[in-house]
Amino acid sequence: MMHEQSEKTNKRKICVVTGTRAEYGLLYWLMKEIVADEELELQIIATGMHLSPEFGLTYKEIEKEFKIDKKIEMLLSSDTSIGISKSMGLAQISFAESYEELKPDIVVVLGDRFEIFSAVSSAMIARIPIAHLHGGETTEGAFDESIRHSITKMSHLHFTATEEYRKRVVQLGEDQNRVFNVGGMGTENIKRLELLSKDDFEKSIEFKLNKKNILVTFHPVSLENSTAKEQFKELLDAIDELKNTNIIFTKANSDTDGRIINQMIDEYVLENSHKSICFTSLGQLRYLSALQYVDTMVGNSSSGLAETPSFKVGTINIGDRQKGRIKAKSIIDCEPNKSSILQAFAKLYSKAFQKSLTSTINPYGEGCASVKIIEELKKVDLKNILKKSFYDLKVD
Repeated sequence: MMHEQSEKTNKRKICVVTGTRAEYGLLYWLMKEIVADEELELQIIATGMHLSPEFGLTYKEIEKEFKIDKKIEMLLSSDTSIGISKSMGLAQISFAESYEELKPDIVVVLGDRFEIFSAVSSAMIARIPIAHLHGGETTEGAFDESIRHSITKMSHLHFTATEEYRKRVVQLGEDQNRVFNVGGMGTENIKRLELLSKDDFEKSIEFKLNKKNILVTFHPVSLENSTAKEQFKELLDAIDELKNTNIIFTKANSDTDGRIINQMIDEYVLENSHKSICFTSLGQLRYLSALQYVDTMVGNSSSGLAETPSFKVGTINIGDRQKGRIKAKSIIDCEPNKSSILQAFAKLYSKAFQKSLTSTINPYGEGCASVKIIEELKKVDLKNILKKSFYDLKVD
């Protein structure tokens, strides 16, 4: 039925693929803009962690706002390298079938996760133009790095978070006329969401804040062998030394070793329920609201770099997972060991650092990315977009 309507109204069908709660949060306003635009029709494919009971069945959050056209199951009961490879293969088959049925004009993806690689591989084979958000970034401590650059090479339109990332996508051989610096997607939520008051936030998490409060988001580092457990134990040991501090944990994603971290969080909260609480997913509204009231975001999540600086709050960034990304001056880098993490806390609470936070500028922009993206999705000529030439940089 939707196809008949599309053909009659000549709407351009934009198919957004999402696999995680965090990525959906970044895509939310873009999806709202697509729905609101008379020339566009939104299609949604939900996959990955959205469909996993273990990670909170977050597709239900999407369904509160949008209609999901396809749900693509992946074998997320396994977090081994063999399990992930099988999962990617299974997903690629299902994406091929979904694209055949939905017949999108453009597929929109964000980031660098393995399920997105499967989505893009299928779209490329099906000769569907691909728009990629947040390309050109580097994360030297994760295999996301290779996946992200591979997605760039399979994509036809690129929307980057900073000018430096835009140049890097061009350096990868992409036509500079199809690479747009629109700013980060995360800052848009901060601008457009009505964040919770402190009282409402406490009620929403059923937890009272203390004199000091920290938000912990820690994911496994995919290129470091069997270190998730050791690294996270060092973090927990460091946190234990903090006085008058409450801890809000958000759980790890479904990467290899994610389950180990989540089990350790559960055990910690069970033993320290007077000062800590954990969530599989806080959701965008509560997560961003939390950043208003905590002293720091601790861990190795990209949100510590992309969103936290907008609140003029310090980030304690642990280890190599975000190595290579552009960082505001509010980021404190430290090694994944107790001593280095405690040094970072000492710096965070120092008068000089706290004073410096007032002039923090977020390098990921001021939050109007989705409007800029919509403009390009509407006006781009799709006739010859699939024929890509390697764009050579002119060397003097």
